[in-house]
This record gives sequence, structure tokens and C-alpha cells, in this order.
Amino acid sequence: MSSVPVAVVTGSNKGVGLAIVRALCKQFPGDVYLTSRDVGRGQAAVAQLQQEGLRPLFHQLDIDDLQSIRALRDFLKEKYGGINVLVNNAGIAFKVNDTTPFAVQAEVTLKTNFFATRNVCTELLPLMKPYGRVVNVSSMVSSSALGRCSQELQQKFRSDTITEEELVQLMTKFVEDTKKNIHEKEGWPNTAYGVSKIGVTVLSRIHARLLNEQRKGDHILLNACCPGWVRTDMAGPKATKSPDEGAETPVYLALLPSSADAPHGQFVSDKTVKPW
Repeated sequence: MSSVPVAVVTGSNKGVGLAIVRALCKQFPGDVYLTSRDVGRGQAAVAQLQQEGLRPLFHQLDIDDLQSIRALRDFLKEKYGGINVLVNNAGIAFKVNDTTPFAVQAEVTLKTNFFATRNVCTELLPLMKPYGRVVNVSSMVSSSALGRCSQELQQKFRSDTITEEELVQLMTKFVEDTKKNIHEKEGWPNTAYGVSKIGVTVLSRIHARLLNEQRKGDHILLNACCPGWVRTDMAGPKATKSPDEGAETPVYLALLPSSADAPHGQFVSDKTVKPW
């Protein structure tokens, strides 16, 4: 088993994920895994970084596939005995002008951005080593979407006692409500991406709380963050930040020094804790 520290970035063959891998290759004192669902695209991204003189490693990971998550889990457990840094970056978004029915967009977006990210956490969080760092890439859209929820929903999503089961029920209800076309009447905003990222931010708050309760002495820090509006396939060419600039806050959180005890359980943007 290798005693080298290990960092894993999901959905990292392009965009912000690739930029996070690039920065970690330069700054993290250990092995850095670029992952993608498509092996060819992943290996092409690895080759690109090798051209830049960097040495990322590759492992296949499709977060929508539980077997794929578990294969990565078993590999990391066997080779490294755990994980030091986990960046949950994989996600999807429909384009604004996409004509796919909203209920379908809701189901597909929540499936990956919330439910699959939660599966990664379920399988990989138990592998986090002492002083480990977990970064869940959310979005400022989660903040604005939260503000467009009913007071009742806002109260639930801001609660310091909401459980993971309750959050899962709420995310499931959103998808069901869109199918019945009653989501607005039920207090939901008209953004599937926004709701999916509310889920990611609240899940982060819950997992940070559980780490406090179950592994207090291990000094693991877990946060959600917003990379900003980044020029990627997802956000398009008009966005204000380069991918490398978008990677700054996730990388800052991934590399918090072992002496740090904060931020933890926070929503962070531009390296600054934002109110939730």
C-alpha cells in the first residue's frame, strides 16, 4: 500500500474540473487523479496535462453508475488505504434555451448533481483520512434559487438539524412536483440546476455536521463552494472567469493547512464564507 497522499477530482476531463487537477498537480504533495466517465476523453485530458509537464494519474469514474463509484472506492482503499482530498466537481446543466420538458430536465439534473454526488459521498467519505479535505462544487445559483423558494422550504434548507433523509425526500418531491406541474404552487423555483445545487450545499452542511459528531478528532474539513461564472462548455463563452480562475476557491479549500479548523460546513465563494 502506498503512503503517498492522494487527491481525487470527479468530472475532471474538462472545464473547472480539469483546471482543479492542473492546480493540484502543481501544489498537492502526492498523487492526483483525474477522473471521467469516458476513458478516452479522460486519457486525452491526462495527455494534455503531461504536455504541460504535469503528472496526473487517471481512473474511470461515472458518478451516475454505483458500480463505477465502488470500483474507484475499492481501488483507493487498496492502493492508498484512504483518501486525503476529494473534490466533487462532476455535474451537468441544460442550456437555457433547451426545449427538453422541464420535468425531464429536473429528473436528469437532480439524478447527477444531487443523487449521484450523494452516492459518491456515501461510498468515499468513510475513506477520508485524518486532516482530509472534501470540496463539493456547488454554485451561487443555489443561493439565488434558495431565495426564490417559499419561506417554508427556505426554513427547511437553512435548518441546522435537517437530516440527509429529509433532504433526499425534499429533492425527490421536487422531481415529483415537476412531473405533476405543481412545483411552483408547491414553493419551488423554476430552475432544476438551482434546486440540484441547493441539494449539494445542504448535503455539505449535513455531512460537515456528521463529521463533527462522529469524527471530531480527525480534523476533516468539508465545504461547498462556488467557482464563479466560468468560461466552460457548461456556462458558455460570455462568462467572466477562466477555468483556472474558477479553480481557485475549490483548490484553496482542498489545500487548507492541517492547522486549520475552518472553514467547515460553509458555502464559500471567492475564498470567502457566504451566508446561507
